[in-house]
Amino acid sequence: MMIRYVAVGLTALALLGGCQKKSDPSEAGPAERAGRKLDQATEQAGQKLDNATQQASQQLSDAAKETSQKLDHASDKAGEKLNEATKEAGRKLERAGEKMQTAAEEREAAKK
Repeated sequence: MMIRYVAVGLTALALLGGCQKKSDPSEAGPAERAGRKLDQATEQAGQKLDNATQQASQQLSDAAKETSQKLDHASDKAGEKLNEATKEAGRKLERAGEKMQTAAEEREAAKK
């Protein structure tokens, strides 16, 4: 009877030994090898996507900064031109006022 238990135990160990996970990739089945390759490809794609996202973000940041600087410069130029136009309009208005004053003085002198 004892031999029977030993035989059953050895058979169970032999069966369980066949179910062990193999850590050597060369011993993996085709599905497991394909799964590993898929995992690697997914990880590489993820890394490439992260890198591309970082580069795009940096490029957008640089473009926004450059656009902001150009808008500031254009705004400064527009402000300068507006100031010049305002001064010129003021000079013309002053000349027109002087002409009106001179004309009014001439009318007053002609009345006398």
